[in-house]
Amino acid sequence: MARLVRHDATGPIELKPQEKSAWVCACGLSQNLPLCDGSHKIAKQNDKPGKVCVYDKTRTKVIEVRDDV
Repeated sequence: MARLVRHDATGPIELKPQEKSAWVCACGLSQNLPLCDGSHKIAKQNDKPGKVCVYDKTRTKVIEVRDDV
């Protein structure tokens, strides 16, 4: 079953409990979940106020832009 899940974050969450920071994906677009791979840059480019982007199954391309309801 497919789900449409809303992700409002456009950047990762930093974890600092170790020697080197780790970044956890918060946008849902990373190809290396749960870690950030920089894919949030796509979300920042596509974000428009009042709109919702729908991505393909690979989370790499916007296939539809809807009004935010």
